Amino acid sequence: MSTHPPLRRSRSNRMIAGVVGGLADYFGLDPTLARIIYVLVSIFSAAFPGILVYILLWILIPQGD
Repeated sequence: MSTHPPLRRSRSNRMIAGVVGGLADYFGLDPTLARIIYVLVSIFSAAFPGILVYILLWILIPQGD
């Protein structure tokens, strides 16, 4: 059984579209920490195109209530 809430874009923890805020809610992380991790992984990893992944998730993850 999964105790995670459904993956949704956050309406309350959003900077642009709420994608990272929604991921933080889903994984039980602080939204600020999740944003820092996302930016650091985007900068230091050539295999993780952060902006393209963000836009893709923006399209795929439904808006929260």
